[in-house]
Amino acid sequence: MISIEEALSRILSYVDVLSAEKKPLVDALGQVLAEDVSSSFDIPPLDNTAMDGYAVRAADTTGASAEAPVQLRVIGEVAAGYTFDGGIVPGTAVRIMTGAPVPGGADAIVPFEETDEPFETAPSGARQLTADVKVLKAAQPGANIRRAGEDLRAGQVVVSKGTVLRPSEIGVIASVGTAAVNVFRRPVVAVLSTGDELLEPGQPRSGARIYDSNAHSVSALVHRYGGRPMMLGIARDTVEELAAKIHEGLAADLLITSAGVSRGDYDIVKDVLTREGEIDFWTVAMKPGKPLAFGCFQKDARRIPHIGLPGNPVSAMVAFEIFGRPAILKMMGKRDWRRPLVRAIAQERIVNRNDPRVFLARCIVTERDGKHYASLTGAQGSGILTSMMRANALTLIPAEIDVVEPGEEIEVIMLDWSRGEEWGSYLAEGQGSPISR
Repeated sequence: MISIEEALSRILSYVDVLSAEKKPLVDALGQVLAEDVSSSFDIPPLDNTAMDGYAVRAADTTGASAEAPVQLRVIGEVAAGYTFDGGIVPGTAVRIMTGAPVPGGADAIVPFEETDEPFETAPSGARQLTADVKVLKAAQPGANIRRAGEDLRAGQVVVSKGTVLRPSEIGVIASVGTAAVNVFRRPVVAVLSTGDELLEPGQPRSGARIYDSNAHSVSALVHRYGGRPMMLGIARDTVEELAAKIHEGLAADLLITSAGVSRGDYDIVKDVLTREGEIDFWTVAMKPGKPLAFGCFQKDARRIPHIGLPGNPVSAMVAFEIFGRPAILKMMGKRDWRRPLVRAIAQERIVNRNDPRVFLARCIVTERDGKHYASLTGAQGSGILTSMMRANALTLIPAEIDVVEPGEEIEVIMLDWSRGEEWGSYLAEGQGSPISR
């Protein structure tokens, strides 16, 4: 057996960042930018108002108060998207809407609520302008004005190559007028289940046959982490059928199989891998997930990595989280694929006696009073798939620790910090799990 760290290092050494593709902005969400995006103009392009109100000369409002208002002559109105023809001279004001360019000569915006115009009725759209307005509070120079270029300057790189595009980056790129971006493409991942005992969900079940859950859980994980799953179905336990299905999967960027990598008479995936491609390793010092095969196939000038997951459904999911997820993220150009690692207090006894493997037990981590607590999800058999459904973390108990007693601290790898959120996506560099680098 090799260590988790060594196995992951070998897998990632086979994996390259994929080529770039041009995508419309919203379609590129979650992908990695393949080139810098710059702005050709200042944002904002002109000084503009942050408030609805009146553009004025601050000096004209000196001493204004509710008891002694300053009266200014209203010479016009301007809305966002338009400019005011002319300028403000002493004793005048222009009615102005949020986002509109500040008229020449003005150096402050007085909000409606600081004038005698009723705020609850302003702005009122098309209307007859009053001849004058009373200012009830003195304005300071620059008040409520957003300066040209205060966000972005012409020629500035606004989003750098290598950035993962979140909604905020997409908004910034749209603000500089860019409609499509070059991003590293999402990997196509072929997913194949093996075994005579398997049935596709929806087929009638009989005898000792079982439904194939691995293809669906693994394909869902591929999709969750940004890949494009290509489900190949089920290969029966013959060399010929397995080889045919594998060759079908070589159109993908990564091939993932489940089952067929143990020591049984019908565990033939590693035999086909040896014959058709090359094998690097096939056992890892982890529980669950020990029988994990890795190698690659050649097709024309392309090298297609292959991860052979165990057949037990929990083992398959855990092994994918530890090895498949980082491989997919690296192929997409992501530089930090580590899961968050936290210290948690064990709520029950955890036994790993006489097993020279890291124990990745399924657990539920909660937080109370600034501390984390870990409780097992129940029985930890590698066939109990509901233990994964209940878990939001995996324990990281080293092989040399036989027993963890209640109240002792352990390390846990967070799979879900909160429902629906990929907490690890927002971690700063250097804060992740050491087994996922």
